[in-house]
Amino acid sequence: MANMNHSLTLGQKQELALKPKMLQSLRMLSLPAMELEVYIRQELINNPLLELRTEKDEEDLEEFTPEPTERESNTPLESPVSDEEQGKTLSEVKELTDILDQWNEFHQEKESGKEEADNERSEALMSYEEDGRFTFLEQLYPYDLTDAEFEFASELVENCNPYGFLPKDFDLYEAAKDYELSRANANRVHKLILSLSPQGITARNLTECLEAQLTPEQKQNRIIMSLISDQFQNLIHRRYQKIASHFGVSEEVILAAREQISHLDPKPGLRILNSSNNYIFPDVTIKKVDEEFVVIINDMVTPNIVISPRYRKMINHGIQDKETVQYVRDKINSAKFLIKSIFMRMRTLERVTQSIIEHQRDFFYNGSGVMVPLTYSVIAQDLGVSESTISRVVKRKYAETPYGIYALKDFFTSTAGRDDNYESVSRQRVKAKILHLIENEDKDNPLSDQELVEKLRAEGLTISRRIIAKYRDEMNILNSRLRKAARK
Repeated sequence: MANMNHSLTLGQKQELALKPKMLQSLRMLSLPAMELEVYIRQELINNPLLELRTEKDEEDLEEFTPEPTERESNTPLESPVSDEEQGKTLSEVKELTDILDQWNEFHQEKESGKEEADNERSEALMSYEEDGRFTFLEQLYPYDLTDAEFEFASELVENCNPYGFLPKDFDLYEAAKDYELSRANANRVHKLILSLSPQGITARNLTECLEAQLTPEQKQNRIIMSLISDQFQNLIHRRYQKIASHFGVSEEVILAAREQISHLDPKPGLRILNSSNNYIFPDVTIKKVDEEFVVIINDMVTPNIVISPRYRKMINHGIQDKETVQYVRDKINSAKFLIKSIFMRMRTLERVTQSIIEHQRDFFYNGSGVMVPLTYSVIAQDLGVSESTISRVVKRKYAETPYGIYALKDFFTSTAGRDDNYESVSRQRVKAKILHLIENEDKDNPLSDQELVEKLRAEGLTISRRIIAKYRDEMNILNSRLRKAARK
């Protein structure tokens, strides 16, 4: 029984010890190239065993011999280090050195090509606006959501208008079916999103938006609840006496309730709009070589890392106390895990991008500009990983292709309708068709949405008029009446 208890305790400690490393690995997986560089440099600050490779030869640094401190020369040690422990530490340092040498070979820049690489980096930079929806969704990470539930939550947020509301024709439960979620699970996830800051995002109407922002005490107040629902029109038209008569209370009570409601935000989506201009550096480059597309990971932003010559010399001369040995070993393990996480990020990003190319062959190999429907689950099954892994890999990452720079998430498109063979048709393909038809229409007699439906049906695509109108609005194209008026 004692052995069993000891085993259980050890297992629990190991599990807890792995958790921070796992979180570090997942965080690095989701970072775009420029932020990864900043993250690695911060890790170097936290780990004095590592430092950036400089132009100065390491041999020059090895000549430095620190003078022994008073403790090193005169103070007896309470916990001397055995030769075996010294040997293990030296072996671990050698292993880490080999790992770093192999890693640095991946992106070691030659002096002759350094200027050219810097120029390529400058040219590849492009301005973008940080999407506040990503930051908003990050609040879901601490919750125990399944991959399907998280992707469902992402779809809800991405479908919101700038004010934070879902479209009137958006069916919460139909969307949940795509992720095999029950109505109860869909309601639970939706309620969770509504509670995030700012509260009310993904509301289906104003009442739901305002109710999500009320405190538990306010929700128990029948007057406040009624003012944001059935009495809302009377409230905004300041019919306070009529409302007071309805509840049988004084006008002052209604005004007090109105004061509380006035602090609610009817347009919470404006608070997560694109916040600031930043610059992106494509994480991957997709090039065509001998009729095939290859994926090149842009790792020039990743710094070259070496073991600090000062620490290496100290270790070679022998460490005299167990506390220092343990400290050095901890930092060695931390360094090895850092390099492993960087490599795994690169490898996973490469595999995901390669899989995207295979699934979007028409876009890449034929240069059609049209993408087929593709979801995270398809790539996840292809690579044998979870959907959340794919979500983290494509998050805020960009690919430089022969056809321009694209966000990786742009290659994932939802279904807009069906063709004659009952196969899914992507929204991107439908938008391209709509744009082509409108650009080539009779300018004096523009096509109505219903006429667009019929023309697409003639081409073998079954798309509803509602979807046509929605996509036309998303492309900032006026309806037929306004297009005709604008051309006069």
